Amino acid sequence: MASPNSAIMQSVEKLNYRVTVGDVATQSGLDVKIVQQELLQLANDTSGHLQVAETGDIVYLFSSNFRSILRNKYWQLRWKKWLQKAWDIVFYLIKISFGIILISSIIIMLLAIIVIVVAISSSKDGDNNGGDSRRGGGFFFLPQFWISPDFFWMFSPNYEERRYQRQRNNKTENELNFLESIYSFLFGDGNPNRNLEERRWREIATVIKNNNGAIIAEQVAPYLDNISNQEDEDYILPVLIRFNGYPEVSDKGEIIYYFPELQVTAKERNKASVAPYLKENLWQFSIASSGQKIGAIALGGVNIVLALMLGTLLTPELAQEMGGFILFVNSIYGILVAYAVSYLTIPLIRYFWLQNRNKKVVERNNQRQNRANILESNSQLQNKINYAQQFAQQKVITGEDLAYSTEKDLLDQEIEQRDKIDEEWRKKLMDN
Repeated sequence: MASPNSAIMQSVEKLNYRVTVGDVATQSGLDVKIVQQELLQLANDTSGHLQVAETGDIVYLFSSNFRSILRNKYWQLRWKKWLQKAWDIVFYLIKISFGIILISSIIIMLLAIIVIVVAISSSKDGDNNGGDSRRGGGFFFLPQFWISPDFFWMFSPNYEERRYQRQRNNKTENELNFLESIYSFLFGDGNPNRNLEERRWREIATVIKNNNGAIIAEQVAPYLDNISNQEDEDYILPVLIRFNGYPEVSDKGEIIYYFPELQVTAKERNKASVAPYLKENLWQFSIASSGQKIGAIALGGVNIVLALMLGTLLTPELAQEMGGFILFVNSIYGILVAYAVSYLTIPLIRYFWLQNRNKKVVERNNQRQNRANILESNSQLQNKINYAQQFAQQKVITGEDLAYSTEKDLLDQEIEQRDKIDEEWRKKLMDN
């Protein structure tokens, strides 16, 4: 059996456990038919209750600990939660591995260069001085790397908690540790619009809800894409299908759309704030600080310079002669060079790719914003909106409106109440 929809559960929690289909559809942006089916399933799985109004509208009532009930009932939920924690750890290790590889590559090549230079220098000194006991006329040095304290503390179990504490104390700084900044420099930080479709439908549902379930097509146009001709109004069809809407034609031939399910609510709610149009976020190259990005580029430059230097010194014959560590470095030299080149090539390609992608994001945002501006400035559209309000209503289902509840039949409740009143009267009569 499939596990319950997480978006439905989150919506129920945010709406304080007493909801209608319209409430949850607005909160989650999900299809009304899916919401209805999922709420019924969730009520069945968690021993929730259905409250039926005299109008036939249904309110779903859930216990505040319904998640605990589900976890006890479905092993899939417990397994999914464990897998998510395991994946968070694995993915974090993957992220920091690229920085570890970079540092390891620099250290390996630097040590190899030092060993080869010292060996060559010692060999030349031996040839020039014969049996002179002075060996290795060169000098040996070790570079000094500045390493953030994060490099050592990041492996502790409560590293993320300390990092969050630092961010709270200094909100202007978006802190990544050194190894995280390397991953961010290479591959970025994920899609900034990963929840775009969820936002789109949630904002559309909020617009409908704010207008008490009756709108014109132009009111949702600023949240949609691929609108070639706004006068046709074909673009609203997906909205009608998703939220079970119906068209209504006025005497003047103007079409408005009303959504009965979104007009029913379990609690009277004020209008929710909603953006005038759906705005996509621009893709960022990296959220690492400027200093971290400069450091990442510098280390990449050092890495490729060391690869070139090592290439001029290292030969198969020398590797065979010296053996050991140098022979090992010779065997992985191709991998070291490939990593050094890729380290700077991947971000460069990604940079130009993001420039092109952000141009398209700006174009789509401008199109939606223009449709929002037309909606605000066109008086004819405002007249259509006023006409649509004739079909607007908010049906709040309170306890007084209920005809039946699965918690307890209301008729039984009324009988019990009357019995109590009769009993009180009998006691008063007997006392008198």
